[in-house]
This record gives sequence, structure tokens and C-alpha cells, in this order.
Amino acid sequence: MMRPIEEDGMVQIADAETDHRFGSSPYARELKDLLDKGAVILDKPRGPTSHQVVGWLRSVLEVEKAGHHGTLDPNTTGVLPVALGSAVRVLDLSLPEGKEYIAIMHLHREPPLEHIEGVLRDFTGDIYQMVPVRSAVKRGLRQRRIGYIKLLEKEGNDLLLLIGCESGTYIRTLIYDMGEVLGVGANMSELRRTRSGRTGEDKAVTLQDVKDAWETYKETGDEVRLREVIRPMEELLSHLPRVLIKDSSVDAICHGAQLSMPGICGMDGEIKAGDMVVIETLKGEGVAVGKALLGSAQMRSMKKGNAVQTERVLMEPGTYPKAWKVSGE
Repeated sequence: MMRPIEEDGMVQIADAETDHRFGSSPYARELKDLLDKGAVILDKPRGPTSHQVVGWLRSVLEVEKAGHHGTLDPNTTGVLPVALGSAVRVLDLSLPEGKEYIAIMHLHREPPLEHIEGVLRDFTGDIYQMVPVRSAVKRGLRQRRIGYIKLLEKEGNDLLLLIGCESGTYIRTLIYDMGEVLGVGANMSELRRTRSGRTGEDKAVTLQDVKDAWETYKETGDEVRLREVIRPMEELLSHLPRVLIKDSSVDAICHGAQLSMPGICGMDGEIKAGDMVVIETLKGEGVAVGKALLGSAQMRSMKKGNAVQTERVLMEPGTYPKAWKVSGE
């Protein structure tokens, strides 16, 4: 089976075919494998903590392990990616990705509109924040980047804001600080996360959606709804550049070997040396995550040498047949 790799910015550097007898498309995994290498993009409700929500999900899906990234406070709703089983090992790779929120900023007094617009501009870009007292992070001053703050609506002393920011930004602190600069004081009355990395609320499902899908599967054996709420773990890595490899190289990478040029058949066209990349099979399966030793241009021009330093293996050895030799064999 040949995978067309000259799409979505992919550059083909060698012809290759993949054997359908080994591995599978992430979207065609057996359900037991999907439950171990899957993710649920939850629309967290108001009330429970992120930890409580993950515990409930683990219980419903009858999995031993589940984890989340980008903790939401109990009163905050919105996008909460939850990884299942061995997929938890990729969670921290998504942490640096930006976030987007809709927040209600309540002003204690009403300043002129032009002052509000000026402060929103002033707080766009690099800012400094003091970590709140009630935080799992060590208290101190740190820098965060605010990509945009848009005033969507104003009603009396309430401002509806759309905020795009670096991961780890404290929105409550941001709103308080803007109120101080305005000279009127402000607090955050509501907060919803609308995007985590490249995952938006349009892909999020509710806890009830998950429960209904699981019960349907248990009662009828129909997996369709369950597969709609459980996504392959590879979607959590969609922000990383990809390097596609031949079937013959897969098992060596699963044993931690560096990826050399003869094993590569395609890649994203904008890779720079030092970038973190995801190594994939021609079926789209995540094999490992590693650091690019060469940029895309060098990979296209070279025939020998190592191209990616494997740093985290995602696939179990033996999934694809061994096609390499140990010294002395």
C-alpha cells in the first residue's frame, strides 16, 4: 500500500510502500489499542476539578491510566485534552502550545472606552506576571507572551474578551493587572478555554457524550460513537513537524536507534535542525519523537548520516518486523 506523501507540505525523498500486515492507520486501530493510545478532548464543565474529571473518565472507560495537560480551575469550562493509557507520555509535548480563552472582565468602575482599548494594546506582547499564591508552580515573577486581546462586547462594566496567549498565562492575574493600570480595578467573573494548541472547542465532547458512547458500545457492540469521542494520540502531536519512515526502519527506532537518512521517505518541508519532530510510519502511526539533527534542505540533499536523534519511543518493539542487525550477528 503506497501512501501519497506529497500533500500538506510533505516532501517525498524516496519511493516507499507499507505492508498492510503490520501496524495500522491510527484511525483503524482495534478498540483496545485505541483505549491505550487515544485521547479525549473534553469540554470540561463548571464545578469539578480537572483531576476529578479525569478520574471520572478513567472509571467510565475502564482504563488504568489517564492524564491531562493545561489544568482548568473548577469554575473554568472548556477544552481539556485527556490522554489515555500509554498516550500520557506525549502530554508534555503539547504543553508549550498556545491557548485561547473567552473571559468576562468585570470593571469596578467604568473608564472611557479609549482607555480600555489602550490598555488592551499595552498588554499585548511580552508581559510579566507574578505566580498566584494558590498555584502548584513555585511563586515568582515570570514572562509570558500575549498574542492578542480582542474586545468582543461591552455591556456596562462587563467586557467580553478573546485572549490568545502562551501556555502558563494566568488570565485572572492578567485581568487584575489590567484593572490596576486602568485605575478602576477589575476581576474575572467567567472564563472558558476555547482552544488548547491546535485543538478547538469544535472538537470537544462532553462527559455525557463519552458515557453515552461507552454504554452504546457495551450494549450493542457498536464502536462508531466511541471512536468519535476517542481520538488517536497522534492528534496531540499535530503541531510537530513529521518525518515519514520506511517499514524497514520502524523496529530499529522502536529500540531507540537514531533515524538515519536511508530510512526516510518523506518529511515536512520546514524542519530546522534542533526542532522536535514526530517520526511516523507511512500509515500515520507515531513511532517516536526526536530532535532533528538536520534541516529539511539537508535531508533532501544527503544520502547518508543520522537525521533525527530519537528521544521518546511511542510504539512497542515488534509491531513491525525486524530488518536490522545487531553488531556480531
